[in-house]
Formats: sequence, structure tokens, C-alpha cells
Amino acid sequence: MKIQDLVDSLGLVVFTGQTLLDNEVTGGYTSDLLSDVMGFAKEGNIWITLQTHKNVIGVASLKDLSAILLIKGFEPDQDALALAEKEDIPILGTKMGAFEISAKIYNLINS
Repeated sequence: MKIQDLVDSLGLVVFTGQTLLDNEVTGGYTSDLLSDVMGFAKEGNIWITLQTHKNVIGVASLKDLSAILLIKGFEPDQDALALAEKEDIPILGTKMGAFEISAKIYNLINS
């Protein structure tokens, strides 16, 4: 499934990475602990989190994640936006909580 499919189906906000929405999403990982994501997220996953700082971009780049999805209406800070543009990491947003958006993404990817 492409990032654009998730954006369209779930009404996600695109903060950065508009030119990267054709990238594939192979699964998802939900966590707010950077060390947890570094240890267990897989390449191509969309990362669902409430973390908004630039260290999130470093982890996403290290793990070659497809995108970062910020929950509960959180928005990335300016340092994170700048680094995401440089590292080609799309940052998306939703007002939904982690449980709800994770379930919806899981169902879309596995339908």
C-alpha cells in the first residue's frame, strides 16, 4: 500500500514529504520509545507516535521507515520538519489516538 492511499483513506495531514507519497508502506509500528523503534521496527513500516522532535527523524532514517505518523493532533517542531525534508522522511498527522489509527492502518494494509 502506498502512503498516498493511507492519506486518502484516513484523511491524514501531510506536514512534509508530499513528493514521497508514492512510497510503499509494508506494515506499521506503534511506539513512543525511540530505543523500542530502533530495536523492532522494520524497513518500510509507518511509525505511529506522539514524539515530535528531530530525534524521531534520525531513527526513521536509520530504520528506513516509510513515514512518521503523529497522533492526537500533535505537530512536528521546526527542527524535525527541516531534518525530515533533508532525509526524505514524510511526516503525517491525525487527530486520532494510537489505538484507533493503528487498527485502521492494520485493516487497510491487510485487507
